Amino acid sequence: MDQLRPPERGVTPSAPTVPSGRNGSRSPRQNTGVTTPHPGLSDDDVVRLREALAAAGYTVDGVRDLLGARAAAALDRNETTPGRLVTDGDGSALAALTRLWSLQAPVRRAELEPVLPVDTLLAGGVVAVDGAQLRAVVDVRPYADDVGDWWVVADLTPGMDGHRAPVPEDHVLGLNAASSTLAQLTVRRPAGRALDLGTGCGVQALHLARHCDHIVSTDVSPRALALASLTARLNGIDVDFRLGSLFQPVAGERFDLIATNPPFVVSPGGSHVYRDGGRSGDEISRRVVVDGAARLADGGILQSLANWMHVRGQSWQERVGAWVAATGCDAWVIQREVEDPAEYVELWLRDSGEAGSPGYRERYETWLRWFDDNDVDGVGFGWVALRRSGTSDPAVRIEEWPHAVEQPLGPEVAAWFDRARALRVDDAALLASRLVVADHLAQEQVGRPGEEDPEHIVLRQRRGLLRAVDAGTAEAGFVGACDGTLTVGAIIDALATVLSVDAGELRADLLPRVRDLVRDGFLRP
Repeated sequence: MDQLRPPERGVTPSAPTVPSGRNGSRSPRQNTGVTTPHPGLSDDDVVRLREALAAAGYTVDGVRDLLGARAAAALDRNETTPGRLVTDGDGSALAALTRLWSLQAPVRRAELEPVLPVDTLLAGGVVAVDGAQLRAVVDVRPYADDVGDWWVVADLTPGMDGHRAPVPEDHVLGLNAASSTLAQLTVRRPAGRALDLGTGCGVQALHLARHCDHIVSTDVSPRALALASLTARLNGIDVDFRLGSLFQPVAGERFDLIATNPPFVVSPGGSHVYRDGGRSGDEISRRVVVDGAARLADGGILQSLANWMHVRGQSWQERVGAWVAATGCDAWVIQREVEDPAEYVELWLRDSGEAGSPGYRERYETWLRWFDDNDVDGVGFGWVALRRSGTSDPAVRIEEWPHAVEQPLGPEVAAWFDRARALRVDDAALLASRLVVADHLAQEQVGRPGEEDPEHIVLRQRRGLLRAVDAGTAEAGFVGACDGTLTVGAIIDALATVLSVDAGELRADLLPRVRDLVRDGFLRP
């Protein structure tokens, strides 16, 4: 499943849909342990670069149209040969930029000088001289949503064309499946103050700028902040960047929205800043949940990707449930995948380029022994959403959902919190309420051909989590009558008459189920 796997690093996917809003419209490097220089461009230099990229048509659609389906699909697999065959004979500005950055290939200086402010980029550390050619030092990659085009600055993609080398510890990850997942999960309602915790290359800040008034982006890595700042300036958005670990840079502040893809990898403690938080086990994920809740304003929402340990003798729901209980927030936690410890170690050692290195076996053994010593028999990956509701009886749902979903899920996350608030009423108030069938809900009848009555009635969602539930005759009849005209109590009483059952007993039987159907989005107030 893509959310747990280390990110694919090929052609940039388009961003999810978000509403228009308010705030601004490597060749693989050896790990020397030395922090590489931060690229530095003045504001005027950034404007010149932006204009050059736009003039060349260096956009997601532009690159894909240039490469064609075969080469674009190959680049999604980190293979550049088909793309080079397409672009090597093309003298256009778009082809030159695509070779330089998307394909990470050297380009003759004479080809780039009419296209880019080359001297400025050389002085700023964005490109470097390679004989008569220029090569990229950092990646500048097109990104887009349905409102417009962006560019994202990050470190170059390691592992192109199978050439693996250890990933530098200060590597700043570019566009990837995890960042896309978080962007599609995030609630996109207008907000005042937003926190992009662990900004990396600054992708989430771009999305937040569509609908938030003020954005604070933090990271423990100076290099990440430098690249994220260049991403923001290149796209003309205003972000307050701060250096520091977790919530230390925003101590005492509150936010209406926190979005974070933290370094959640479960390990004895690693040193790759893009994945390792410097704390053992799943402590980073726990800290993000517990400490992040304390940074939420009233009604504020926190959304995080997370990993958690499956410890023998304790259910994962109990473990993560303890984190959530400490927040006092409404909470929705979904586990998407569980990985065996050995597979998990192999996965992340491959991701950091350590597979086949001299220290691979020792690192593997140390990591796996740590799992055994701590009774870990699996690692779960999932999504955590919190809302500071201010109630003494918060709504909490912790579930496993490994099935397909339809992204973006941000609207469904927002609606779940709305429904949780609406259900915070007693039975009398629920009986007096009016409900309607959710959009995109279908009813399916399953049975043998020719039979008068179906064996099963299934209610199926066509959007969001794509849930499906079996419904009895009374439930199906109730849902079918929910058009907002009659109250819940009136519908149940009418059903009792039709079914020749006691109305009081039917109310007692159906009301808990009605709450479930509202909570899960089959019905809405």
